[in-house]
Amino acid sequence: MSDGASTEALVAPPSRPVPADLLAGLSVAMVLIPQSMAYAELAGLPSHIGLFASALPPILAALFASSPYLQTGPVALPSLLTFGALASLADPGSADYVALAALLALMVGVTRLLLGVFRLGVVTYLMRDPVVAGFTSAAAILILASQLPTALGTATPSGGVLWRAGWSLGHPGGWEMASLAIAATTVLLVLAGRRVVHRMFPGALIAVGGGVIVSRLTDYAGPVVGDVPTGLPSLSLDLPWGSTGSLLVGGILIALVGFAEPASIARVFADEDGQRWSANREFVSQGVANVAAAVSGSFPVGGSFSRSSLNRLAGARPRWSGMVTGITVLAFLPFADVLAPLPRATLGGVVIAAVVGLVKPGRLMRMARISPADAVVAWVTFFATLALSPRVEQGVLVGILVSLAVGLRRRRA
Repeated sequence: MSDGASTEALVAPPSRPVPADLLAGLSVAMVLIPQSMAYAELAGLPSHIGLFASALPPILAALFASSPYLQTGPVALPSLLTFGALASLADPGSADYVALAALLALMVGVTRLLLGVFRLGVVTYLMRDPVVAGFTSAAAILILASQLPTALGTATPSGGVLWRAGWSLGHPGGWEMASLAIAATTVLLVLAGRRVVHRMFPGALIAVGGGVIVSRLTDYAGPVVGDVPTGLPSLSLDLPWGSTGSLLVGGILIALVGFAEPASIARVFADEDGQRWSANREFVSQGVANVAAAVSGSFPVGGSFSRSSLNRLAGARPRWSGMVTGITVLAFLPFADVLAPLPRATLGGVVIAAVVGLVKPGRLMRMARISPADAVVAWVTFFATLALSPRVEQGVLVGILVSLAVGLRRRRA
């Protein structure tokens, strides 16, 4: 249960590390490294920026989180929201774009910090399930569509995400079969490995290692990651402050919509363990993590359900595992250039495997039978998100407005 209105301290009490925390932290880091690079590209950023977002944020988040299992770092939905908020302001991948992403992370972090410090955790309940369900399914479709050209190795003309995906599928003559094989193998390793071998099977890590080897030993002609800067991130708040107004709405929406996942993680695990969780503390935790991401020159981060589940499965109890994860990534940064020959198809496969389960048409269909009003909100949000891509945050706004209108109508009825 949540103690959002309680007077509990917003800083997690100190605890002693246990051996399982080391195993859990290392296990999560092995998954986080390839995922973070893939999510950075999803956000329109150079892949190595994902590594910066995976170092300091999980370390600092662990100090404040109420959940002992929550693992913080780059996540799919905030990455898509980041691209939607920035795509019209600068060229993806450019220096200006990277700077705007860091400013956006700071705005997300400050928003969450204020909500947590002023004990406004109850705001999480304003994001009603129909809005979240509609947005999540549509966003997952957009994410999958965005990775199709990468997985197929096609060079598509400029256009919207869905149009480019359709163009790639409609031109099989342009498919790079090696890229398709690599992406398909990555998806198989990640999904089948967990179900057939073991839930802790490091499919993404094996796919990355295999991709690097294949790229080095063969004449692989598909796109690769390329130069990866080594060394620790430069800490700075030299940001494009003049763009604050342009990012305000996007930052607030990412702060709220992106918080749905870490809040759900903390709530579900707390209910299963019969413990309490604090929405206020999680807001502070995620706020501090995003401020750290901004200072590191990266982009908005959040809580990952898959990595948190792995953390819990590995036996983590106190919050030290998050620190181990971040320290492991920091230790890897000086050697990150070993990933330069990694096929981009591998990263596309990592993203596809991570989000394919978020597409839940059955849930939206069942909603129509249970509550037609909620179904209207969910489906309007769903189609608005698809139609307004890449400005997917506007789809959330449409869903919230429709939800408010439906709520007012119910009260009058």
